[in-house]
Amino acid sequence: MIFTIICITILAYVIAGKDVKPQLEKLKNIDWKEKSKNLLGQIGQYAKKAGRVATKPLLQLHYVLTMGETTTLEKALIVGAILYTVMPFSLIPFKAHKILGLLDEGLAVLYVVKKVQNKLTPEINQKVEETLNEWFGTEVSPSVEA
Repeated sequence: MIFTIICITILAYVIAGKDVKPQLEKLKNIDWKEKSKNLLGQIGQYAKKAGRVATKPLLQLHYVLTMGETTTLEKALIVGAILYTVMPFSLIPFKAHKILGLLDEGLAVLYVVKKVQNKLTPEINQKVEETLNEWFGTEVSPSVEA
């Protein structure tokens, strides 16, 4: 639980432009490989409720997390965005604030995707599509008749 709080705090601090060095120090000895395995399961559970389109950016972030050249800050941002999205709580609850309750998670994910966009390789996108196809079945493109 402490790990989750640290990652979500780092995400909030980076968005707000605050210094995150003290929080990053707390993540020095994290087993990111193990954390990424746990996240994939949580994304899978989320996918059942959210659907293919909403799950895609989370999987993109997950696969960037597993890359060797992803920095600790990027890993913390990715984990923070994923956990903030899949966890049952929200800083801006949907029941109380309707559209704003949906936007906060989406904006957090969008922010982090933009931060790591240069790491979204064709190989990562292929893994994402393979995982989505495994979870949802193969997506069929509509044919255009002449």
